[in-house]
Amino acid sequence: MSDPTVSPTKIALGLLLGLAIGAVCRLLAIPSPAPPVLPGALLVVAMTLGYIAADRWFARRAAHHRHLCGGPDGSTKGQG
Repeated sequence: MSDPTVSPTKIALGLLLGLAIGAVCRLLAIPSPAPPVLPGALLVVAMTLGYIAADRWFARRAAHHRHLCGGPDGSTKGQG
């Protein structure tokens, strides 16, 4: 957890919110928004970890096509 914006308070609140949503779904007899089996839950975890890893990897790569990007008005260097 090297991200300074992630604090133990946020983690605890996230877990409490998840437990509260699960309890309310159970009390109201509505389907849970989570996968009911372990492989489904592991799939969600794997997708989340993949998303985070790709985000961090792309953020470290150099922008090779930065010169083609438009400015605030959307024009590129080739447009004048």
